[in-house]
Amino acid sequence: MTIVGSVLVLLGAAVFAAGAVGLVRLPDVYARISAITTASGVGISLLILGALCFEPSPSNAVKALLAIVINLATSAVGGNALGRAAYLVGAPLSPRTSYDQMRTAKKPGPHSSS
Repeated sequence: MTIVGSVLVLLGAAVFAAGAVGLVRLPDVYARISAITTASGVGISLLILGALCFEPSPSNAVKALLAIVINLATSAVGGNALGRAAYLVGAPLSPRTSYDQMRTAKKPGPHSSS
Protein backbone atom coordinates (compact mmCIF):
# COMPACT_ATOMS: atom_id res chain seq x y z
CA MET A 1 0.00 0.00 0.00
CA THR A 2 2.95 2.31 0.53
CA ILE A 3 3.79 2.31 -3.18
CA VAL A 4 0.18 3.02 -4.14
CA GLY A 5 0.04 5.83 -1.59
CA SER A 6 3.26 7.33 -2.91
CA VAL A 7 1.98 7.19 -6.49
CA LEU A 8 -1.30 8.86 -5.51
CA VAL A 9 0.51 11.62 -3.61
CA LEU A 10 2.82 12.23 -6.57
CA LEU A 11 -0.14 12.31 -8.96
CA GLY A 12 -1.88 14.82 -6.69
CA ALA A 13 1.22 16.99 -6.66
CA ALA A 14 1.42 16.77 -10.45
CA VAL A 15 -2.20 17.88 -10.77
CA PHE A 16 -1.47 20.88 -8.56
CA ALA A 17 1.60 21.68 -10.67
CA ALA A 18 -0.52 21.55 -13.82
CA GLY A 19 -3.04 23.89 -12.17
CA ALA A 20 -0.23 26.30 -11.31
CA VAL A 21 0.97 26.28 -14.93
CA GLY A 22 -2.62 26.92 -16.02
CA LEU A 23 -2.88 29.83 -13.62
CA VAL A 24 0.08 31.48 -15.31
CA ARG A 25 -0.54 30.49 -18.93
CA LEU A 26 -4.31 30.58 -19.51
CA PRO A 27 -5.72 33.67 -21.26
CA ASP A 28 -8.44 34.97 -18.94
CA VAL A 29 -9.74 34.81 -15.40
CA TYR A 30 -12.45 32.31 -16.28
CA ALA A 31 -10.05 29.73 -17.68
CA ARG A 32 -7.77 30.28 -14.70
CA ILE A 33 -10.63 29.70 -12.27
CA SER A 34 -11.47 26.49 -14.13
CA ALA A 35 -7.88 25.28 -13.90
CA ILE A 36 -7.58 26.00 -10.19
CA THR A 37 -10.93 24.50 -9.19
CA THR A 38 -10.20 21.36 -11.21
CA ALA A 39 -6.74 21.07 -9.72
CA SER A 40 -8.18 21.56 -6.27
CA GLY A 41 -10.84 18.91 -6.67
CA VAL A 42 -8.68 16.25 -8.28
CA GLY A 43 -5.39 17.10 -6.57
CA ILE A 44 -6.72 17.14 -3.02
CA SER A 45 -8.68 13.93 -3.66
CA LEU A 46 -5.55 12.15 -4.84
CA LEU A 47 -3.50 13.46 -1.91
CA ILE A 48 -6.11 12.36 0.61
CA LEU A 49 -6.41 8.91 -0.96
CA GLY A 50 -2.62 8.63 -0.91
CA ALA A 51 -2.54 9.53 2.77
CA LEU A 52 -5.24 6.94 3.40
CA CYS A 53 -3.03 4.29 1.78
CA PHE A 54 -0.28 5.11 4.29
CA GLU A 55 -2.60 4.72 7.30
CA PRO A 56 -5.53 2.51 6.24
CA SER A 57 -8.30 2.03 8.78
CA PRO A 58 -12.10 2.23 8.70
CA SER A 59 -12.13 5.49 10.66
CA ASN A 60 -9.52 7.05 8.37
CA ALA A 61 -11.50 5.89 5.32
CA VAL A 62 -14.62 7.64 6.62
CA LYS A 63 -12.63 10.82 7.34
CA ALA A 64 -11.02 10.70 3.90
CA LEU A 65 -14.36 10.21 2.14
CA LEU A 66 -15.90 13.07 4.10
CA ALA A 67 -12.95 15.37 3.35
CA ILE A 68 -13.12 14.55 -0.37
CA VAL A 69 -16.88 15.13 -0.59
CA ILE A 70 -16.67 18.44 1.29
CA ASN A 71 -13.74 19.58 -0.86
CA LEU A 72 -15.48 18.73 -4.13
CA ALA A 73 -18.66 20.50 -3.06
CA THR A 74 -16.97 23.66 -1.83
CA SER A 75 -14.55 23.79 -4.74
CA ALA A 76 -17.40 23.74 -7.26
CA VAL A 77 -19.44 26.36 -5.40
CA GLY A 78 -16.40 28.58 -4.87
CA GLY A 79 -15.39 28.35 -8.52
CA ASN A 80 -18.87 29.32 -9.67
CA ALA A 81 -19.02 32.22 -7.21
CA LEU A 82 -15.62 33.51 -8.36
CA GLY A 83 -16.58 33.21 -12.03
CA ARG A 84 -19.88 35.02 -11.53
CA ALA A 85 -18.22 37.77 -9.50
CA ALA A 86 -15.56 38.21 -12.19
CA TYR A 87 -18.25 38.44 -14.87
CA LEU A 88 -20.34 40.94 -12.91
CA VAL A 89 -17.40 43.28 -12.36
CA GLY A 90 -16.58 43.12 -16.07
CA ALA A 91 -13.48 40.94 -16.23
CA PRO A 92 -12.74 40.65 -19.96
CA LEU A 93 -13.26 37.42 -21.85
CA SER A 94 -10.48 36.02 -23.98
CA PRO A 95 -10.79 36.93 -27.68
CA ARG A 96 -10.94 33.17 -28.32
CA THR A 97 -14.21 32.91 -26.39
CA SER A 98 -16.92 32.45 -28.99
CA TYR A 99 -20.05 32.22 -26.84
CA ASP A 100 -21.16 34.34 -23.90
CA GLN A 101 -24.28 32.74 -22.45
CA MET A 102 -24.61 35.26 -19.62
CA ARG A 103 -24.80 38.21 -22.01
CA THR A 104 -28.13 36.98 -23.35
CA ALA A 105 -29.50 35.99 -19.91
CA LYS A 106 -32.01 38.24 -18.19
CA LYS A 107 -30.21 40.49 -15.72
CA PRO A 108 -31.66 40.28 -12.21
CA GLY A 109 -33.13 43.49 -10.93
CA PRO A 110 -33.06 44.79 -7.37
CA HIS A 111 -36.49 43.28 -6.61
CA SER A 112 -36.20 39.98 -8.47
CA SER A 113 -36.21 36.71 -6.58
CA SER A 114 -33.09 35.27 -8.27
